[in-house]
Amino acid sequence: MSDSPEKSRQVSLDLGVIGNGSIAALIDDRASIVWCCLPRFDADASFCALLSPTSGDGDWTIELEDFERSEQHYLPNTAVLITRMFDRHGGVIEVIDFAPRHNVKGRLYHPVTLARRVNPLSGSPRIRVRMRPLCDYGATSPKTTSGSNHIRYLLSDTVQRLTSDVSTPMIERGLAFGLEHPAHFVFGPDETLDQSPADYIHHMLERTASYWREWSRYLAVPYEWQEPVIRAAITLKLCQYEATGAIVAALTTSIPEFPGSSRNWDYRYCWLRDAGFTVRAMNRLGVTRSMEEYIHYVFNVIAADGEEGGEIGPVFGITFERELTERQCDSLAGYRGMGPVRVGNDAWRQRQNDVYGSVVLAAAQLFFDCRLEHRGDELTFHRLERMGDEALRMAEQPDAGLWEYRGRAAVHTYSAAMCWAACNRLAHIATELGLDDRARYWHDSAVKLHKDIEKRAWSDELGHFVESYEGENLDASLLLLSNIGFIDASDPRFVATVDAIGEKLGQGEYLFRYVAPDDFGTPKTSFSVCTFWYIEALAATGRKDRARLLFENMLEQRNALGLLSEDIAPGSGEAWGNFPQTYSMVGLIQAALRLSRSWEDAL
Repeated sequence: MSDSPEKSRQVSLDLGVIGNGSIAALIDDRASIVWCCLPRFDADASFCALLSPTSGDGDWTIELEDFERSEQHYLPNTAVLITRMFDRHGGVIEVIDFAPRHNVKGRLYHPVTLARRVNPLSGSPRIRVRMRPLCDYGATSPKTTSGSNHIRYLLSDTVQRLTSDVSTPMIERGLAFGLEHPAHFVFGPDETLDQSPADYIHHMLERTASYWREWSRYLAVPYEWQEPVIRAAITLKLCQYEATGAIVAALTTSIPEFPGSSRNWDYRYCWLRDAGFTVRAMNRLGVTRSMEEYIHYVFNVIAADGEEGGEIGPVFGITFERELTERQCDSLAGYRGMGPVRVGNDAWRQRQNDVYGSVVLAAAQLFFDCRLEHRGDELTFHRLERMGDEALRMAEQPDAGLWEYRGRAAVHTYSAAMCWAACNRLAHIATELGLDDRARYWHDSAVKLHKDIEKRAWSDELGHFVESYEGENLDASLLLLSNIGFIDASDPRFVATVDAIGEKLGQGEYLFRYVAPDDFGTPKTSFSVCTFWYIEALAATGRKDRARLLFENMLEQRNALGLLSEDIAPGSGEAWGNFPQTYSMVGLIQAALRLSRSWEDAL
């Protein structure tokens, strides 16, 4: 196949994700790795074809000559991706992609390694291996050296070695060859393999698949929609950086929220709010280890950000970086050429007061779950009290809100309600620990704050809650007031707010986060997690049939591998925004758990 058909193909978010808690890679339906940051989620994008590098390719492609069609699937209940490609003459190949992850000698083995096996299935297929990583976000090509069975790539932040049983010149020159036997590729640390690539991949594939099947086996899945929930849970786990416990909002940067919008942001960092949503969803599935790892991350962040008090930022680097200075990267033209591409995120400079409640809610289960080996204790509680202190101090102060407005600030209802939630949960935790004085203090603080929020966030004139104190607008975060326990779902005020949101923020079967113009104009795509919040709110307020219809539609909007990005264009159903989006996968899980028939009723 010539280069030109490949170049003319329009990139899309019909991608699969593989990973192991150290790295992750996005792979398109022709087995091309189009995005992978090495040696960690927020490092330089060594494979950056997804964002159109201006001076190179930035991919790793297994190219089938005379390509006709392809199909993809995951090995069930694993993060092992299978791509089958068919040529026009009856030739078929199968590409197996994974990142090794398994337990060995009491520790987790998850190296900075991608493994690929290419099997001939029928006919006489001919392939090319095009290995074209780049450095400094697509600006330059890496220096390489080669040996008899390997090629070393000097990348921006690491040195990686490709070891293969395909001859080195065939890979270096992208020469076509007949695939008569399986071909194996190990792209990992600059170390000599102590076994053949074929043996290494055979053993790693077996152990990695077994690891994920065992992990999935213990998920507390709902009776209905088990496969979508399992896929969402695995995807969330792939977004947690094992070394620190950080959970990134997405694996990409600068996929536009809609065409030409310039709403292109770097999501490869840990937002305390987003990660809190992820932890709470995983807790409901019984994956409590993610919570424990994340809480360790949070306490390290707090320590690094000043243990003795003061505001906590909304977003941090995956190894506790506080400053994530934003810059534009001109060596990448952007997704479908829609720049700018941004590296870093200036949201770290913002005040987002809901973070305090997000941390406390994520940690609360530590104190009540008897399955945990190390439950929350009094010391852990006192460390969390810092979140409560800041919540009380900042609850009714203007902030950028969870939507991170860059040009205005207000006292946002959701932020204030999450500060209330911090106080409320601290009261429950103190009661559980027998700390009666602290329980009374946090209870009384929560009651007072609750009254203030009700008074200032409810509009008698409009007949519903509003997105900011004494405001007039709506936003989808108000749908969460019942979810966090601020108001009962049967309360007429909440029902009225849900109805108003559906009327004013809904477009067909989708929900916008807000419709009022912001710093960048008027939003044009729906925010997927908001649609899931609306689905949950409908179910909670007794409209379960409508909720199920909307949920089924959202399942249809997943890509062929069951993944969701951040946004959906209501007219076309096309996916936009960073990918895969943890918010969206969390929304799917929560809505499925809310709507599914129980196992007892179904069996």
